[in-house]
Amino acid sequence: MKLTPVDDKLSVASQPSEAEIAALGERGTALLINNRPDGEEAGQPGTQAEAAAAEAAGLSYLHIPVTGPSLSRADVDQFREAVLSAPGPVVAHCRSGTRSLTLWAIGEVLAGNLGRAELIDYGARLGIDLSGAARWLDAHGGGAA
Repeated sequence: MKLTPVDDKLSVASQPSEAEIAALGERGTALLINNRPDGEEAGQPGTQAEAAAAEAAGLSYLHIPVTGPSLSRADVDQFREAVLSAPGPVVAHCRSGTRSLTLWAIGEVLAGNLGRAELIDYGARLGIDLSGAARWLDAHGGGAA
């Protein structure tokens, strides 16, 4: 699992194994958010296995499955609220971390905490392409250039 810190509270990650989920609990992570639809790729653990691993590790678990085309404002709002209300560090994952960072970035732009013009550079600093977030904001009227 590749883990990328986003800010003091949130890190995004590629798909964790069940052993890596256990290690997140040992490191003090409070919440694991899974942004992958079940069955997206052969070999991914899936929601039930991840939820069980998270529970065994003492983590709260939330499944917000999204794809680029299906991503909605409700998904962004649910993700943002979960991160803000978590009592400690949060790890959100998808296949590579891009969708998880996209959800965070859109929420930050809509909340006025990140400028639309800063979006692509912010993602580049983390090694993640946020052009999908920019396209979503353009299509949904979010954030001033």
